[in-house]
This record gives sequence, C-alpha cells and structure tokens, in this order.
Amino acid sequence: MASGEKLLWSGQPRAGIRLRGSDVFVIPFSILWCGFAIFWESMVVRKGAPFFMMLWGIPFVLVGVYIVFGRFIVDALTRRKIFYGITNERIVIISGLFSQEIKSLNLRTLTDVSLSERGDGSGTITFGPVLPMGRWGPAGWPGVGRYAPPAFDMIERAKEILRQAQKGTA
Repeated sequence: MASGEKLLWSGQPRAGIRLRGSDVFVIPFSILWCGFAIFWESMVVRKGAPFFMMLWGIPFVLVGVYIVFGRFIVDALTRRKIFYGITNERIVIISGLFSQEIKSLNLRTLTDVSLSERGDGSGTITFGPVLPMGRWGPAGWPGVGRYAPPAFDMIERAKEILRQAQKGTA
C-alpha cells in the first residue's frame, strides 16, 4: 500500500462448492455430455472396436467428468486463493491458483459498478461492464474469466460493503 493509504475492508469469496445461476443450463448439458461419452466408450470397449476408437473416446469422457464434477472443485480451490480489499484509494483483487495476480482499480476512475445480490445478502459486486461471455462467470471454465470484469465474487453482506465503499467507510 502507498503512503497514506488505509485498508477499509478485506475479505474472501464464500468457500466450498457453490452453484451459480449459469448452472441451470450447464448441469443438464454436462450430464448429457458425460453420459453419452461414457456410453460411447463402454460400447467401443465392449464390442472390441479398433484400439484407435477406444483411445478416441477417452478425452470426451475426461471432459465430461470435468464439466460434471471437476469444475466445481476447481472453482472452490480458485476461490480459496482469492482475496479482496478496499482502501481509501483503490479496489484490490489478489487471485491465482498457481501464480499470483494482483488487480488494482483506482476508486476515482471507476465508472460502472453493479451489484448482484442473493436472498441471503451475499452477492457479487462487479467493477465495469459485463460482456455477454462474462455472464457465464469464472466457475471452473478455463479461459472464461478473461471475459469477466473485475469483481468481488460471492461475498457476504455485498450491498452493505458496496454502500460503505461508496461512502469511503468500508
């Protein structure tokens, strides 16, 4: 932190395996994908098809297992390594599963701030416009996070924190 800069709030996203709004569409698709891939692979093995055909189905089964189960684990592990901060001068997001990335946004230049709140008061504060691909969120899909604007994702008391940050008393 710079000289004269004061930390007003710090936190992390909710821990553990969590569902997101996009899962309404992704879960049925992932079950169909994985189910068909497993069916394909089992039929190829059972019928004694050429070895190449047995190998051909393995990546599809692995992708299916990832989108059914693995993406939730990756998302939980990724959120465990994310830290948020609000100072009197900027917003700070420290993230990275394998290497650390620090995003810093000046409070004076923030133009588009939005809040997505759940019934329990938790939510996401987004700093910047949300592009269409960014709505799917970083929930374990490799590469999708690059389309999402910086955000305090899945934080407790989201509206209260946003109001305090806007007043400069977070």
